Amino acid sequence: MRLCVFCGSSAGQDPIYVETARLLGTTLARNGIELVYGGASVGLMGAVADAVLAEGGRVIGVMPQSLVDKEIAHAGLSDLRVVGSMHERKALMAELSDGFIALPGGLGTFEELFEVWTWAQLGYHRKPCALLNAAGFYDKLTDFLDDVVERGFVKPVHRAMLIVEDEPAALIDAIRHYEPPQVTKWIKAGER
Repeated sequence: MRLCVFCGSSAGQDPIYVETARLLGTTLARNGIELVYGGASVGLMGAVADAVLAEGGRVIGVMPQSLVDKEIAHAGLSDLRVVGSMHERKALMAELSDGFIALPGGLGTFEELFEVWTWAQLGYHRKPCALLNAAGFYDKLTDFLDDVVERGFVKPVHRAMLIVEDEPAALIDAIRHYEPPQVTKWIKAGER
């Protein structure tokens, strides 16, 4: 199994984020799960990759040439795939992966997560999408998503597609047991 991890190129202000990234990396490697990620050596990205590698696991990084040129690519990866654009990066990461996890991060992390979750909602893939809610980082987002359901913009079944756990081991277990819904996004003719 290969899991894609989206996360910050920054470490954030609370050391728990780096600790959680390292714990996730260790957990992935000890469960024989390969890591696919953005290829950076910095921030949470570097922490999760370093932890997988330290446990003898395999790490595939995917990075646009423009970022490789800025020397932020991780030099010790099992496999670094260099692509031409951010669009190519996301497409290849999705193709290589059996599921997706978001650790804490910023705009890029959110965008990547929401894109693959939307693809799942539309039926483009049946892979699990998950949040590792380190120290409650995603609490306000999950509350907001629940409110969006209440307001009628997201179906409960689609909200339930997003796995949320606080600990890496529980998250991996939930991903392994994920069953995608049989419901499509599209409304029936005449519905609004």
